[in-house]
Amino acid sequence: MASVSIKNIAKSYGDTEVMRGINLEIGDGEFVVFVGPSGCGKSTLLRMIAGLEEISDGTISIGENVVNEVAPSKRGVAMVFQTYALYPHMTVYDNMAFGLKQAKTPPAEIESRVNQAAEVLHISELLKRTPRALSGGQRQRVAIGRAIVREPEVFLFDEPLSNLDAALRVQTRLEIARLHQRLDATMIYVTHDQVEAMTLADRIVVLRDGNVEQVGSPVELYETPQNVFVARFIGSPQMNFFSSSDLAPAAPQLLRDLDSQTTIIGVRPEHMQVCNENDALLKAKLELVEQLGEYALVHLATESGTEFIVKTDRAPSVGLGDHLCVTAAYSSMHLFEKESGQRIASPDA
Repeated sequence: MASVSIKNIAKSYGDTEVMRGINLEIGDGEFVVFVGPSGCGKSTLLRMIAGLEEISDGTISIGENVVNEVAPSKRGVAMVFQTYALYPHMTVYDNMAFGLKQAKTPPAEIESRVNQAAEVLHISELLKRTPRALSGGQRQRVAIGRAIVREPEVFLFDEPLSNLDAALRVQTRLEIARLHQRLDATMIYVTHDQVEAMTLADRIVVLRDGNVEQVGSPVELYETPQNVFVARFIGSPQMNFFSSSDLAPAAPQLLRDLDSQTTIIGVRPEHMQVCNENDALLKAKLELVEQLGEYALVHLATESGTEFIVKTDRAPSVGLGDHLCVTAAYSSMHLFEKESGQRIASPDA
């Protein structure tokens, strides 16, 4: 396996700049996830690493080698795409073996690699089937197996689970996590799904509009988002945001004194609790309750119209349209500068 070094990478299509001065160091054996909304540049960056997109500026190194001018097939990477891209007339075995045959790998070695990969992915019994006889999850495992047999230095995944239903996404996500542990491989994974990012990654790279917003472990991004964008994107449901003008009269004075024109207060739904009026941070009208079995999402709105969510063990006893008081610990709050969106501090820092 190998490390990946990305230095001052930029990408333009004519006069349109889509990536701007990206710098990243991905360690040997690390699982890094690029995450962000559609159009943020995550797939473009992955394709530049793979050699499928030209680099407008900067350098990409895999191991000790700068690969800017190296053909995709010579970079030591294997890519798993959103679409399975399997040959419909070939068996699973032949699909997995195809690249090795093209590289004139000895037949005995091809058989050994395919059988080993099939065993790792639990698809040994499927080797004689064609893709039409497979489920979506099985097809995706074949696509991953086709990458494994190449024994690449770096695995690249471009939204590989987006075509699967919810149950298969969870199952295949677990298989990819186990695969990383078993192979101890360097993996770079693109997704717009922050749950995938949080559960798979050693580190997450949050991208927006061709820029890196923050890089860190899932816990770091969850507990210390560096700006409002990351705070909204990481965590489900997303972080709630208020200004001092939303606060109840019983709210702590240090929060009520914050300038509502310059400061945003952030609190995650799971860090808020229903309380009595004397302890209220916010007083709000009950708009909707989502009953989700093990917990409920309580949707509320303040008098000024600020909407937010409280995550609770059970639904409140009041009816829709009634008012609730909620609070949160100081230590769970985040402050952001309103104009720039950048993190300031926690109130007790």
